Amino acid sequence: MTPNRRLVLASASPRRRQLLTSIGLTFDVLPADADETELPAEPAREYVERIAALKARAVVSRMHGPDLEHAAVLAADTTVDLDGEILAKPLDDDDARYMLGRLSGRSHRVHTAVFGWSPDGEHAATVTTVVTFASLTDADIEWYLSMGEHRDKAGAYGMQGAGGALVQRIDGSPSNVIGLPLAETIGVLRACGVAATGG
Repeated sequence: MTPNRRLVLASASPRRRQLLTSIGLTFDVLPADADETELPAEPAREYVERIAALKARAVVSRMHGPDLEHAAVLAADTTVDLDGEILAKPLDDDDARYMLGRLSGRSHRVHTAVFGWSPDGEHAATVTTVVTFASLTDADIEWYLSMGEHRDKAGAYGMQGAGGALVQRIDGSPSNVIGLPLAETIGVLRACGVAATGG
C-alpha cells in the first residue's frame, strides 16, 4: 500500500470540508454527480451506504492515470431516519416546516455512511446517532426557518449551527450528525493509505 496518498473528497459539503480540515488533512474537492433517488422501500441505513459508494465510484470513473494510481477517494452520505422513513433535504420552506414539526419532541436516527476507495481496495463504515429534539412551538420552528440553515440539510436542520438549539440530547457521535463521523472516517482513510491525526 502506498502511504499517504493524495486525498480527493467526493463532496461539495462545506461541513465535511470543515471537519476534515479540523483534523489536519489536506485534500482536493471533486463533487460527485450521482443519482440520489431512493429505491422503493429502501431502509435508510442501506440507502446511505449505497449512495456513498455511488458517489465515490462516480468520482473514480472521472480520474485517470497517475491521478488515480496515487489517490484515495472519500465519499459520505447522511440521512435522517424517523421511524424508518427517510427525511432528506427539504424541497422548500413548507417541507422543512413539516419535517421539523414531525421531529419535535421525538427521537430519530442520523445515519452516515463513509466510503473510501484506493487502488488497493474499498473500505467503508456506517455510523448511527440517536438525536432527541426538544418540543418545538410554531414560533420556535419559524425562528429556525428564518435563519436559513435548513435548506440544504437532511431532516431540515443542522446541529452545528442554530439548529443545536432544537436538540435536547444526542446518543452517539456528534460529528456524525454534522455529516462525517470523524473516528470512523480516520479508520477508513488509514485503510486507504491516507495518514490522519499523526498517522
